[in-house]
Amino acid sequence: MKQKHITLAACLLAFGLTMQAQNGGISPEMLKNIQRSYQNTAADKALRNAMGGTSIKQLALNQENQQAVNTDFSIKVESKGIADQQSSGRCWLFTGLNVMRAKAIAKYDLPGLEFSQVYCFFWDQLEKSNLFLQGVIETAGKPMSDQTVEWLFKHPLSDGGTFTGVADIVTKYGLVPKEAMPETYSSDHTSSMSSLIGLKLKEFGLELRDMSAKGEKMATIEKRKEEMLGTVYRMLVLTLGVPPTSFDYVRKDSKGNMVETEHHTPMSFMEKYGDKNLLTNYVMVMNDPSREYYKCYEIAYDRHCYDGKNWTYVNLPVEDIKEMAIASLKDSTRMYFSSDVTQMDSKRGLLDVRNYDFGSLLGTTFGMDKKQRIQTFSSMSAHAMTLMAVDLDENGKPKKWMVENSWGPSAGYQGHLIMTDEWFNEYMFRLVLETKYVPKKVLDIFKQKPIQLPAWDPMFAEEK
Repeated sequence: MKQKHITLAACLLAFGLTMQAQNGGISPEMLKNIQRSYQNTAADKALRNAMGGTSIKQLALNQENQQAVNTDFSIKVESKGIADQQSSGRCWLFTGLNVMRAKAIAKYDLPGLEFSQVYCFFWDQLEKSNLFLQGVIETAGKPMSDQTVEWLFKHPLSDGGTFTGVADIVTKYGLVPKEAMPETYSSDHTSSMSSLIGLKLKEFGLELRDMSAKGEKMATIEKRKEEMLGTVYRMLVLTLGVPPTSFDYVRKDSKGNMVETEHHTPMSFMEKYGDKNLLTNYVMVMNDPSREYYKCYEIAYDRHCYDGKNWTYVNLPVEDIKEMAIASLKDSTRMYFSSDVTQMDSKRGLLDVRNYDFGSLLGTTFGMDKKQRIQTFSSMSAHAMTLMAVDLDENGKPKKWMVENSWGPSAGYQGHLIMTDEWFNEYMFRLVLETKYVPKKVLDIFKQKPIQLPAWDPMFAEEK
């Protein structure tokens, strides 16, 4: 009886596979062919044994590319002190603040300076909460299945962002030094805090939609939104601390001698040590070969404040971007830079397309170019860093680049990452420059009416 059941089950399985094959499934014959394609050679067995107990990345490390990294650069803009974003997605914030602090250190001959990241992050989280709630109010008449509504509820709050957030937040709320508002556990480890506030925001969002469906007056809805933001504010205070409204700053020179004690508000500190022209004096350029070059684009909801402005960018060939980057570095000015960080050898702090040879290890090829990787969601701008150095050859062409990272001084090469020019071509995406380094023909493109892309556009995933 048992044998009959086994035979019947086998017949049903074969029948099922055959029926699936009629609709594009894997038939028994196809499965046999697939299985026969694996030769089970001695080399395959050795690889299986190796990969059974070792990371694929370690095994794929290209031994032909393990020479010592050249750390000399012909043009380099120094700063003082490597920051550490810890277990948070605030690279965008650290990078934007690092660009400004390098200027302040040079201008005032400081021994070092680190702006309080948690201060800016506090206001970022409150503003993003308002952006979500206001977005829910404005889309309340659409069904939950609407793509914009769905996107809002999938992304009520995040610790990631772009330069747009730095510009919006710093311009509106100012800056304070790190000693005036130091990091907390939740600012260094943001996942639990952001998850809980996000969960509360989703609950609030449903309530606002329900109020709208019941025909509540807009004034009543807006009043309720204000109460909701009060709850979010309290959660932020409990996890991040109370943002200071005034403080004393002891300024010292580069030798550590005290110069004076200054009394500041966040806005007065920003005006002296930061850059009050973040919204007007900087532009973002992009290298996205999947879209037309020399066009201006805008991303819906790509801002951190509801009353801010969606960040726009001009899409350019990578060679055009390099020329502007070199001009900025030659003038001792760092830049906000963002990229994918695949192909990174973290031990050496090297970003090189030859770091790993996954193809030889797995017996296949990985041949997509940059355009194809973007189109298939395989590569996008995921991490922001501060572009600070370039090494030029005798013809003025870049050989390699260096960025200051925000993963602490022991990560990579003394807190930095060095990238080959070939890697720059393949994995660099965004660069934010001061307008004086941007040619007029590019600045004129920003005057075009931007082509608006949806909030879920793959190229504008938040940098973390």
